[in-house]
Amino acid sequence: MVDLAIKSLFHDKTRLLITLCGVAFAVTLVLSQVGLFLGLLNNASVTIENCRAHLWIASHSSPNVDFGHTFSDRYVHRVRAVPGVKRADNLIVYYLPVVQPSGAVVTTIVYAMKNFSAWGLPWDVRQGNLDDLRRGSNIFIDESAGRTFDPFALGEYRETQGYRLQIVGTTKGAVSFTTYPMMFLDISTMRSVLPDLTEGQTTFVLVELEPDADVEQTREILRQRLPHHDVWTKAEWRQMSREYWIVTTGLGFNIFVTAALGCLVGLVIVAQTLYASTLEHVHEYATFKAIGGNNKSIYWMLTKQAFICAVLGFLMGLCPVLAMQAWVPKLGLSLVTPAWLVASVFGGAVLLCLASATASFRTIATVDPALVFRG
Repeated sequence: MVDLAIKSLFHDKTRLLITLCGVAFAVTLVLSQVGLFLGLLNNASVTIENCRAHLWIASHSSPNVDFGHTFSDRYVHRVRAVPGVKRADNLIVYYLPVVQPSGAVVTTIVYAMKNFSAWGLPWDVRQGNLDDLRRGSNIFIDESAGRTFDPFALGEYRETQGYRLQIVGTTKGAVSFTTYPMMFLDISTMRSVLPDLTEGQTTFVLVELEPDADVEQTREILRQRLPHHDVWTKAEWRQMSREYWIVTTGLGFNIFVTAALGCLVGLVIVAQTLYASTLEHVHEYATFKAIGGNNKSIYWMLTKQAFICAVLGFLMGLCPVLAMQAWVPKLGLSLVTPAWLVASVFGGAVLLCLASATASFRTIATVDPALVFRG
């Protein structure tokens, strides 16, 4: 029966190709859409994951790491006085327009603090020495800025808010969910650039705990001393930053709808082609039943055909996604395809094809064996 299933499936190669294209379309669409979204989610929490802070203190109205709201930087002294706190520093996160030599204005997200090295930020320095940030109006900028900035090199200047900043280093992988490139500069420089908005202010307070400190106990003390602020663990703040983009903005729902439509299109294509193939071979099925075969055997043959279509269609759909992973980074994006996603999509492809095959079961069930004796 396996041989018969394969021979029947490959008999009409055109129809088989259409079926495989339907499966491949759904696989490619789901993998690419979800993979790109996962890549953006990684960007949404990349600084949180790489920062050495155990706790993040933010104002109540701060939804995520990219859109924090400022509060007095003097609260850091209260934090430092809490038992179990090893280190605490202010961090300003803000958006700045950077003027290019060509006159173009490019938005960047700026991270400003006193001692980046102590917090592991930035995490992948490609050029320069972080200590240079303390020696004047200097900046580190991520290599991803090359997509939107005019060509730049170490020693060159860029202007923002009428203030000239010298590029003294570059980083890699520092990109936000919005895909804006990140700049890193000393907090004193930031307050010179935007004195009205940042003088005496901070966006977050980063907290590193002593090795033997109890996280929950220390957090509870901090909440009591800072009742008008939120105190998040690293895992909680990472999750909040991601959920903001998934739930609050509706992007998660949009991705779900796109993936569902892709599966629906694939389901319709596969169902139509398998059903048409069943009608074309209805006399063969009648003959099989006339010589003693039963519906169960035919159902099993159709199920095997559906599974073969799922495997081949999945492989066809996976190839474009693997090819996309090579050039998507050039657009400043990342296509993430973890094993669980690939396995889930494969399982979905199998279910899609099996569901499509059920459309043919009713036709087979009503086939009259006497049909073979009719002229």
